[in-house]
Amino acid sequence: MKNDTPQELNQDQEIGRLIDEVMSSSLTDEQYRKKMQRRKEVQDQRIAQAVPEKGLIIVNTGNGKGKTTAALGMVLRSLGHGYKVAIVQFIKGSWEPSEKRVFSYWEDQIEFHAMGEGFTWETQDRDRDLDKASAAWEKSLEYIRNPDFHLVLLDEINIALKMSYLEVEDVLAGLAQKPANKHVILTGRGAPAALIERADLVTEMTLVKHPFRDQGVKAQPGIEY
Repeated sequence: MKNDTPQELNQDQEIGRLIDEVMSSSLTDEQYRKKMQRRKEVQDQRIAQAVPEKGLIIVNTGNGKGKTTAALGMVLRSLGHGYKVAIVQFIKGSWEPSEKRVFSYWEDQIEFHAMGEGFTWETQDRDRDLDKASAAWEKSLEYIRNPDFHLVLLDEINIALKMSYLEVEDVLAGLAQKPANKHVILTGRGAPAALIERADLVTEMTLVKHPFRDQGVKAQPGIEY
């Protein structure tokens, strides 16, 4: 995992201090302008020092909603740039995903495989779940290795790892085979520590309120699926 350099830490600290200061209502207009000018200088310096391009390993995890939704936003951005994208769904599959119908408009850029058979409590067959997860991982490896695909989304693969349907060592070894400029997104709650350590970008969705848990509202089209 990348460690922040002293310079980066100092820049973070200065940015934090400037943000705190500009929130003060006691600043004059001129003081505010100068502090925001300095804020821009620091940010411009950080951008100038940044690496121009790198294929990222991205993990969306946590108990809150939005992990797949955030990943699909990146899928849409990639499609908008004309890139080829592959999506492999590890758990979902018993429903016909509405996303698949939407993405059919980009059928020349995207390949979509819903390879699960529904949630684990629905299948109630561990051996079949293991077989499905293994098949989904083999399909994922094809896209991870294929340089023609700019972005690969492995939806709910973290659940497969959490349930020990896949070994994290195998997944990390597979990710190591991706071309340098390829992005791979792995979603699902319970991402293992080794995957988080390897990832370049990790976001944890925190559950605060949920309509099913708190109000008994069922999953709704356009929101959950």
